[in-house]
Amino acid sequence: MTTSPVERAADQFVTALAHWRVERGMSKKQLAARMGFDPSYVSHVEGRRHKPTEDFARRAEAVLGAGGVIWQRFQEYDELRHARGTALHRDPPVPVQWLPPGTGLIVEREVAELRYTDGTYRCRVRRALYNAGSEPVTRYLVKIAVDRYPNDPTGSNRHHREHPLSFDEMAFNACAGEGDAVEAMDWRIKLDRDASKEVWLLFANEGGQFALYPGERTTIQYEYTVGVEKWGQWFQRAVRLPTRRLTVRLDFPASFDPQVWGVETSLAAEVPVRTPMERHDDGDRAVFEWSTDTPQLNARYRLEWRFRGAGAPPFPSLAPAANGNGQPRASGQMRGIGIVQRGSELLRQRARHFQLPREEDEAREVVAALREALARLEQVHDFTKGVGLSAPQIGRSVAVAVVRSADPDDEPQVLINPRVVGESADRDEQYEGCLSFFDYRGLVKRPLRLDVEHARPDGTRVVTRFERAMARLVAHEIDHLEGRLYVDRMNAESSLVPDYHQSGRPWVY
Repeated sequence: MTTSPVERAADQFVTALAHWRVERGMSKKQLAARMGFDPSYVSHVEGRRHKPTEDFARRAEAVLGAGGVIWQRFQEYDELRHARGTALHRDPPVPVQWLPPGTGLIVEREVAELRYTDGTYRCRVRRALYNAGSEPVTRYLVKIAVDRYPNDPTGSNRHHREHPLSFDEMAFNACAGEGDAVEAMDWRIKLDRDASKEVWLLFANEGGQFALYPGERTTIQYEYTVGVEKWGQWFQRAVRLPTRRLTVRLDFPASFDPQVWGVETSLAAEVPVRTPMERHDDGDRAVFEWSTDTPQLNARYRLEWRFRGAGAPPFPSLAPAANGNGQPRASGQMRGIGIVQRGSELLRQRARHFQLPREEDEAREVVAALREALARLEQVHDFTKGVGLSAPQIGRSVAVAVVRSADPDDEPQVLINPRVVGESADRDEQYEGCLSFFDYRGLVKRPLRLDVEHARPDGTRVVTRFERAMARLVAHEIDHLEGRLYVDRMNAESSLVPDYHQSGRPWVY
C-alpha cells in the first residue's frame, strides 16, 4: 500500500512527537496537561485520529524542548498539506508564541551589533525582557567568547594563552531600562578564562535594587570591546532563553569590501541561515542585517565574513605557518597547489547544477580541471584511503566532483549533478580529513552504502552504488557540493585531532 507525501510527513511529525515525549519521560496525559489540552488530545494526535495544528505543534515544541525538531516536522507536514490547491485554508495563525506556565524569563527581542573601527570590534547587545515566571529576577548571565582562529582550535588556544582577553581592555558596561528611566547595572564576574568570560548583570547599582517582577518588562544593554588580534571573523548568537525575534547587525568600512554569510546550527542539523542577509551602505560604512522570528531554543546563529578590499585586516585562517619542526603545514601545501581553504565562502555555498546537455562543454572543462588538480595532489601526497575533489575546492561553484579509490590505478569516478537516492541503515565511524582543512582529522559517521544518481556530460542520468570507503569519499564530496564540511557532521562531543597517526593507512572495515 502506497502512502502519500502528506501522510508520510504526518507520520514523521507523530514519530518526532512520540520520541521526544518518551525522551522527556512524560506520559501522553502528562504532556497534554503541560500543554493545556484535554488529557486525551495527545493520544488522539499520536494515533492519527486528530490532525496536528500550528498551536499544538508550538506548544509541544515549547514543553518538550526538542531543539526545533517537532516544529520543523510540523512545517514540512503543513506545507505539503496545503500545496495541493488554493481552496484549502490554513489554520488561523497563532498571534504570539505560546509559553508553558512557569517559563520564567523570555527575550521578546534581541538586537546584537558588531562594529569594526580602527583595529577593534565593539559589540553591543540589546535585549527586551519579559518576566513570564512567578519569581522576581535580580540578575542576568551573559557569556563572552573570542576565537582568533576558529578553524584551528589548537592554534587558537595557544594564541589566547599567550594573549589572554582581559576585562581591563574590554571596557565592559551594562544598563537597564529605556528613555529617562535608564539605570546603570552593576556586574560581577562568574568566569574569567583566557578566551571566554561569564558575567552576572545585576539589577542593582549604588542607588539600590530594581528587580524585574513577574509580568514586568525591561530592556537591558551591554557592550564590550575586543581588538582584531583576538577576534576572528565570526559573530555567533546562542539562543538560551525563549526568544521571539533575533536581529544581528554587522557594521564594517565599505572600503574593506566585506562578504558576509551565515549558518544556523540546531540539535537536528546545520544549514545556511533561512532568511536572506540584507545590506545597505551608510556613507562610508557597509551595514549587514539579518533577522529571524521565533528562533529555536538552543540553536546557534553564526555570521562569518571576509574582507577583500585594501587596508582590511588579514583573514585569520590557520594560526601557525609551520609545524613544530619548522616544516610547512599541510594546509599551506594544499593552498600552494590551488586548493581553496576552509574559511572561503565558496565552501559554504550550494554549488550550481549544470543544465545538460546545453552546458556540456562547460561541464567537460570543469571535469578536466578537476583531473589536473587531482594529478597535482597525487604528486605531493600518497592517498592510501582514496581521494576526492569537488569543483568548489578549485574555485568553481558548480556541482561536479571526482573520486578515486585507494587503488591509484583505478580511474576516478566523475559525479556531475549528483544526488543521493538511497543509503544503508548500517553506518560506521572513521576519521576523515579534507584537502581544504588538511592539518586535522575528525570522527564522522557515514552510511556503509550509498546509491547516487548522477549525470554524464551529455545529460543522461545513471545510478551508481558505492560501498564502504568509496561511499564515505562520495558522501564527503557531495557534502562539499551542498556547502557542508565534514566538521559539520561530527558529534558535538568529538574534537578535531591535529596529530593524526593513521595517515598513510586505509580505513579498516
